[in-house]
Amino acid sequence: MASTLPHYSHPGDAGADLVAAEAVNLAAGERATVGTGVSIALPDGFVAFVVPRSGLAAKHGITVVNSPGTVDAGYRGEIRVTLLNTDRSVAYSVAVGDRIAQLIVMPVAKARFVPVDRLPGSHRGESGFGSTGYSAPKSGESA
Repeated sequence: MASTLPHYSHPGDAGADLVAAEAVNLAAGERATVGTGVSIALPDGFVAFVVPRSGLAAKHGITVVNSPGTVDAGYRGEIRVTLLNTDRSVAYSVAVGDRIAQLIVMPVAKARFVPVDRLPGSHRGESGFGSTGYSAPKSGESA
């Protein structure tokens, strides 16, 4: 299995490219978990997220199923990427060395979860999915 270190393609990039360490053919609508040959040791207080590459998504309909995939600081195994071919009719072949995803490393804050009988109020309240509408508010209106 080939292994290429994650690398940033351009100065200022947030995501480092992950490349395939194995070849796979994704039929239309099919998913597969692809090895990268890369393992990392993040310090405590950091997390890495595996996210899709915008070009693969836009041009070929290839995305990462569990995006963002979370790589915790304590994980020491190979980073594997579960790709999905969203195209309904065209297969997509991944070759060894193809850039298949990006890895974003970030600091992470730990939350302290406290049980309460009731939450404080907010402007949004319990309104969930789609509660702010679909169109941008007109001038002078709030969402």
